[in-house]
Amino acid sequence: MFALTDPTTSTGWFAAQFEAAMRIWIDGGWAMIAIAGTGFLMFAIGVRMCLRLWGKGHRRVPEQVWRLWIEHPTHREGRLGRLIDAVMGAPSLNLAAAAFRGLQQAELAPFQRDLKVMKVCIAAAPLFGLFGTVTGMLATFGALASGSGGDQTMAAIAKGISEALITTETGLVVALPGLFFQYQIARQKEAYAAFLAHLETVCTQFLHRQSTRREAA
Repeated sequence: MFALTDPTTSTGWFAAQFEAAMRIWIDGGWAMIAIAGTGFLMFAIGVRMCLRLWGKGHRRVPEQVWRLWIEHPTHREGRLGRLIDAVMGAPSLNLAAAAFRGLQQAELAPFQRDLKVMKVCIAAAPLFGLFGTVTGMLATFGALASGSGGDQTMAAIAKGISEALITTETGLVVALPGLFFQYQIARQKEAYAAFLAHLETVCTQFLHRQSTRREAA
């Protein structure tokens, strides 16, 4: 028991920090629940997008390898290989271009939708903090109006001010990391879009050369 409560031990330090965080959380009032829900949703979507982008596999396969896959279908493997199979099976350049347009729409649309949800969450977190600020100030003014200036009134005033400040700070603490997180994911999504465009160019050039050879023959 002593080890769990002694602040000089690592376990005791974490327990003390957790208790302090819970006190702050309770003092923040009901707005903290909305801020927590917004933050959880935002970061859960962000982590899921990071995992999905990593799962595309385009960063793990060197360009010289997937260029070889374009010319030699039997060497294709993994998700990127299946993606090349899907677009290289078109019998003409026009159908290949249509296949690439459909591929880009299917690959990028989910990320664009999730990034919009993240932006909404980033904007909502400070607003929920502002809502808590308003309710805290209303509680403060209510205590000033109805109290007689004793210890009970001062405690109610301090609680209202604490709620107002805690929710404002928590909303910003959730929104600022989320803003940078969303920016990094947007950059990764743009990099994947650039890869798809580059892949389309290389595949189109290969199909054009094949078409020219068939016409010459």
